[in-house]
Amino acid sequence: QVQLVESGGGLVQAGGSLRLSCAASGRTFSTSAMGWFRQAPGKEREFVAGISNSGDSTYYADSVKGRFTISRDNAKNTVYLQMNTLKPEDTAVYYCAAGKYPWIRYNSRDFGSWGQGTQVTVSS
Repeated sequence: QVQLVESGGGLVQAGGSLRLSCAASGRTFSTSAMGWFRQAPGKEREFVAGISNSGDSTYYADSVKGRFTISRDNAKNTVYLQMNTLKPEDTAVYYCAAGKYPWIRYNSRDFGSWGQGTQVTVSS
């Protein structure tokens, strides 16, 4: 199983940027698609972005498309989420997750390992 540790969250003004990182340990990182999810207070966890095991394919929720970019470095066992033009509605705890398959999935049931989450707060 993959262990995941997120970092890079914080407080930023609307219109600003943040870059989240997720460091993975375990031998299966390069064989797993990766995803970012988020959960705002009082709301269900939602898919944000996904990337295939090779990094060739990405997929985004409509709410972040054009503003967020997911990427990965398999040599460093790390996946990133670059978040630009942040909005107050992006405020949430962001979770990194390792998929059960090499190809992109967006249902949380298809992810087997989760990080502890990192808080992102966007002020207006």
